[in-house]
Amino acid sequence: MNRIALISCFAALACVPIACNRSTPEVTPSSASTAASAPAQAKSAYSDQDISDAWIYLLGRMLVLRQQKTDLAEGFKWNEMTHRKPGAVEWPNPNLDVAYSEAWVAVDENSCTIVAVPKVSGRYYTVQFLNGWGETVANINERTQAAKPAGDFAVCLQDANVKLPENVTRIDVPVKYMRVLARVELGDNWDQAVALQHKFAMRATGTPAPPTIPDTPDFDVQHLPGVEAFENAPAILDSEKDINPGMEGVAAKARAIAEGIRDAAERARVDKVIREKAMADLGKASPTIGHGKRKDGWVRPAVIGTYGDDWLGRTLVNMGGIWANRMDEVVYYKSSDDGTGTQLNGTHIYTMTFPKDDLPPKYANYFWSVIAVDPVFARVLPNPKNRFLLNRESGLKYNADGSLTLYFAPEKPADAPDPNWLPTPAGKDYRLTFRFYGPKGGVADGSYYPPPLVKKS
Repeated sequence: MNRIALISCFAALACVPIACNRSTPEVTPSSASTAASAPAQAKSAYSDQDISDAWIYLLGRMLVLRQQKTDLAEGFKWNEMTHRKPGAVEWPNPNLDVAYSEAWVAVDENSCTIVAVPKVSGRYYTVQFLNGWGETVANINERTQAAKPAGDFAVCLQDANVKLPENVTRIDVPVKYMRVLARVELGDNWDQAVALQHKFAMRATGTPAPPTIPDTPDFDVQHLPGVEAFENAPAILDSEKDINPGMEGVAAKARAIAEGIRDAAERARVDKVIREKAMADLGKASPTIGHGKRKDGWVRPAVIGTYGDDWLGRTLVNMGGIWANRMDEVVYYKSSDDGTGTQLNGTHIYTMTFPKDDLPPKYANYFWSVIAVDPVFARVLPNPKNRFLLNRESGLKYNADGSLTLYFAPEKPADAPDPNWLPTPAGKDYRLTFRFYGPKGGVADGSYYPPPLVKKS
């Protein structure tokens, strides 16, 4: 499968209470005799919960490596930007809010990458840089570079000794290798947006060496790796330092498990714990995206884009929305059920109504949208109208009192204005994602949640 965006949906997994914490203590040395074998020492150094925590933590890095391998196999060149046609990026399949441009970037002590950013007025844009764990390390846009939002920007490794051309703005980053995702709002003039998109460009000032990509097992959303995830754990961890403090303990557990599974019996034990506990722990955490909060059927993640010590949230976001940006750029809400807790299904008609004084634009400096996706692969749902989202460009019709009602149904409800209707697949479960770009007010501070979905039939 090309460019699969793995998601946080584990319907086939048993759910048990999760005990994962935001951070984990250092692994304590075994009290076993120093004469014990290395596998025996490793075995006594970690519990079943340690195995679950370390597996979930390591999976966050493996998801990024998996996407990197897919991109490079597709033909990505280091420090070269690839411009995608609107809707042609498969991992959001499609996102018709923005036009995407993508790249993998390498810098070093003697080389920076120059990013050319055109002047953009009245339209959302950003050039986002992420490290090998999915952490956002920089954004270039009019908010982060208010004094000079357009022109050439040099993205450089911290303390790199590089002479740059005049009039180039330097931006230091803490890592050598990054994924870049540039977004340009499509709005109501796609031709203009695409023309702007193609003015974004990049070039390296030197010849930085690309990274050595460690071996990882092949996997997808329905076939997550078991004990084989730990076979090359030290190389995976060494390939990209986790820039967040407090990760040393859980990383040490992953290394200890990698040593422990050299013993056949311990390998079988670890695999069993992963399949019976770790996958269930991850599935249990999925509905709230780890430490997120739920209200009226909607879940707001606790962390997006930058994660601090919340490695559980990071792994879940990497599965459900790889390359997610920071919450000052965009906030996502997701819903899998109506206000009563019943799973959304395309057979039924649902509505959500915004009061006239609490409409979606109130909470977005730039734009908002809502999409319906399948609950397994997080892809937008095919339908005869090829209508994949509702947003301000949909030509929405407001109610007589100024309120706004959106409809989700397999066929257009008789009382629904056609522009307000998002088709859903009859007989199939789905979920909704609500996006607010340039969040403000209650979306920015976490106090707002979209109205609940109401089942009509």
